[in-house]
Amino acid sequence: MGYEEEAVDELWRDVWCHRSRMQRDLNHGAGEVFVIRMLAHQGTMSPSQLADAMNVTSGRISAVLSALEKKGQVIRSVDPDDRRAVRVELTDAGRERGRKDMQEMRDAVCWIFSQMGERRTREFVELVREFSTYMLICKPGQPRPTPEEVSKAFERVSGNS
Repeated sequence: MGYEEEAVDELWRDVWCHRSRMQRDLNHGAGEVFVIRMLAHQGTMSPSQLADAMNVTSGRISAVLSALEKKGQVIRSVDPDDRRAVRVELTDAGRERGRKDMQEMRDAVCWIFSQMGERRTREFVELVREFSTYMLICKPGQPRPTPEEVSKAFERVSGNS
C-alpha cells in the first residue's frame, strides 16, 4: 500500500469515522441548518428547489420544513403568481437562528485555530484550499483531470481568492 492509500485510510478513520461531538451535533441538525443557510442566502425558495440543493427527496425536505415551521423559523405560503406553487421563507426567528448557528461555529473554529497556532493554521487553510480544488475537478468513475485542467482549476481558485 502506497502513502496515498495510507493517507486515505487515516483520513477516513480520523475524520469521518471518529467524528467529533461538534461534527455530530452539526450533522444532527444538518437538514435544518442547510435549509436556513440556503434561505438566508437565496431568499424565498420552493420546497423542490431546496430538495434539489440538498440532493434529498421531497419527503425529506417536507419533514425538515415541518420541523422548522413548528419552531417558527420558516413559513410556507402560496405563491401569489402561481397558486399551485409553495414558497418557503425565513421568519425573524429563523434568521436569528442562522446568525447564531454561524457565530457559534465560527467561535468554535477560531478556538481550534488558536490551539493550532498561526503557522499551522495558515498551512492547514492552504492545504484545504488545494485539496478542495482537486475535489472539484476529480470525480469518481470519470477520467482523472489532465495537467491543463488542473492548471485551469488552480488559476480559477487563485483568481477568486
